[in-house]
Amino acid sequence: MEYKHFSHQHPLILHKIQPGEQFQCNGCNLPCVKDSIFTCWSCKFFLHEHCGNANRYVKHPSHPTHPLVLVPIPTYCSGAFICDACGSPGTAFSYSCPLCEVDLHINCAFLPPTVIHNAHHHEVHLGLTPEKPHSPDFCKLCRKELSCKNWSYACEKPECDFRVHTFCATSEVKPGFYGDNQPENQTPAVARPAANQTPPQEAELTPEEIMLGIAQMRMEYNMAHALANMIAYNPY
Repeated sequence: MEYKHFSHQHPLILHKIQPGEQFQCNGCNLPCVKDSIFTCWSCKFFLHEHCGNANRYVKHPSHPTHPLVLVPIPTYCSGAFICDACGSPGTAFSYSCPLCEVDLHINCAFLPPTVIHNAHHHEVHLGLTPEKPHSPDFCKLCRKELSCKNWSYACEKPECDFRVHTFCATSEVKPGFYGDNQPENQTPAVARPAANQTPPQEAELTPEEIMLGIAQMRMEYNMAHALANMIAYNPY
């Protein structure tokens, strides 16, 4: 059975990864080493199931003001983005709010809200709100500094001082955990046809329309910012 994904021009097929096989996901740039993946063999294009099935729009608690849009490539001229969750760069899929310049790796967008780690005896909770700057704090697992700008997992027990990077705490993702904000007549990123039904229609907005809209908003913002600077430095 073939599947259509908005980010790729060819139909994809579902492939069960066999022992010894390893692929790299074009959605998150991480290895695909188990379970099933969506594949286009002719283009060597691969997607984890959770990357292929990710909703096009997500209402995420880290950015309740606007829905985040799943885009297949970064919307910046540099061809990369910095994830607001983990602080690492990305060059593949992201959930983006172009108005606020919020960007999340697809895996960071679906981090579980709580994690049990064998290095600590309590459940640790995901903190989506950046901490206020204070004396340097260090991850209890890797011992590297924790950025006050990014998310982290922490124990909420008052007697504990256990806080760690998100990527040190877990590699688990919870796809679909946060409700999407897409209109009712739109489908997930991958349309899954039933055996006896016609495949559902794709989302009304094409990738090109989304990217064009994002690029236009960024251009308008940059122009307004440049004009404001010109007025500020040349009042007469």
